[in-house]
Amino acid sequence: MTLHPTTSKAHEPELVRGLTTTSAIGVNIIDMVGVGPFITLPLIITAMGGPQAMLGWLLGALLSLVDGLIWSELGTAYPEAGGSYVYLKKLYGEHTLGRPFSFLYAWQLLFSAPLSIASGCIGFAQYIAWFVPASSHRYFETTLLHIPVVLSGQTLIAMSACSVALFLLYRPIAFIDRIAKALGLAVLLALAIIIVVGFTHFNRPQAFSFPAGAFHLNHGFFAGLAAGLLIAVYDYWGYYNICFLGGEVRNPTRTIPRAVLGSITIVGALYLLMNISVLGVIPWHELTGAQAAAARQYTMAVFMQRAFAAHAWSHAAASGIVLLIALASLASVFALLLGYSRIPYAAAQDGNFPRIFGYVHPRHRIPSTSLLTLGAITLFCCLFRLQEVIASLVVIRILFQFLLQGVAVLLPSHRRTRREPGRFRMPLYPLPVLLALAGFLFILFSRSNFFAEIRLAAIVLIAGVAVYFLRKRTRIS
Repeated sequence: MTLHPTTSKAHEPELVRGLTTTSAIGVNIIDMVGVGPFITLPLIITAMGGPQAMLGWLLGALLSLVDGLIWSELGTAYPEAGGSYVYLKKLYGEHTLGRPFSFLYAWQLLFSAPLSIASGCIGFAQYIAWFVPASSHRYFETTLLHIPVVLSGQTLIAMSACSVALFLLYRPIAFIDRIAKALGLAVLLALAIIIVVGFTHFNRPQAFSFPAGAFHLNHGFFAGLAAGLLIAVYDYWGYYNICFLGGEVRNPTRTIPRAVLGSITIVGALYLLMNISVLGVIPWHELTGAQAAAARQYTMAVFMQRAFAAHAWSHAAASGIVLLIALASLASVFALLLGYSRIPYAAAQDGNFPRIFGYVHPRHRIPSTSLLTLGAITLFCCLFRLQEVIASLVVIRILFQFLLQGVAVLLPSHRRTRREPGRFRMPLYPLPVLLALAGFLFILFSRSNFFAEIRLAAIVLIAGVAVYFLRKRTRIS
């Protein structure tokens, strides 16, 4: 029997190491922030029942930090395009479990990555609707696998955000580097404005008006904490984006840990300050009541109107922050497409995915087929509702990426090599790994509808296993 040859690498264009530490941190930050915290703040306050939602942001940051140590260690050990694809292959064995595990990771990415990117597009559309209220009109509505599918004016706006990001990314990495820095500054500016405005119009008793029994350690507290932590984790995700671009990073041994841990620290502090500052202007009850639809959908616009209520230009201030948040969400779509497009490329280069995904544009030196494919699937995912997108995404990603990767770091194959020179080594190993695994398992099994949500992950898994063995059989003759 002979194995069909994979694509020859001779004379093929290769990726270029053009991302600096500053741009690496920028890529992570714009991926992490996006539109997430601006639209999920009412969700986390509702889940946790009051201002104690700040505990969700804090614990989410701590979980991200311990998991970030895992990413930093693996990112410096294997600074290649693909991130988790490469880690799973190497740690579980390139000729044993590593090959199917890495394939299944790349396979599920065709579903989970577009969901993640689409959440930024949908958030962009929701805020742009501030200027175009008629865009909420629905032209068509149905369900697909119990997920609502909606075609509306906002859907078309979301699709346009994806198209703009694709246009910007179809460029050489040096050009993308400059865009990442500029978008990173815009995202930080939006957060900084909200924090400064909030603390200059701050009502301390209102911000810390905890309801009775807010911190009673009962079933309700932990159920709310699990729901809030899921949202917080979603808002923090992206601190590992630079690991997917490992083959395009300058000096990865220093750049990757600084980008991962630095972005978590910066964004965690900003999220906590933003949460407190907003609650000092808008009473938390208004963010949970069914009668306050505008405060929930356009939280930051209402926040600016309340802060400057005494001024004639309060609406202009609200419109200005809406534009900045829309830019932040577009930035996250840009960063997500940038990072995730490198994973099918890495799998194809390895011969573990259709070879077309390994194509590198001869002039721009980017994996253009992988980029355009993910973009096309994202356009379809823009038809889903945001809440279902977030829940499905988190469950799939924890199962196929974070848990598999965390367990892999505990394997003897990793412990034997982690002392090699030129690598980042996490302190107190393996305690951070165990804490990360415990945190992700808590999020999964504390959800009341966990078994309903895991059905989608099971469908993806079964289909992936079938495709893997079908490809393996057809490649052998």
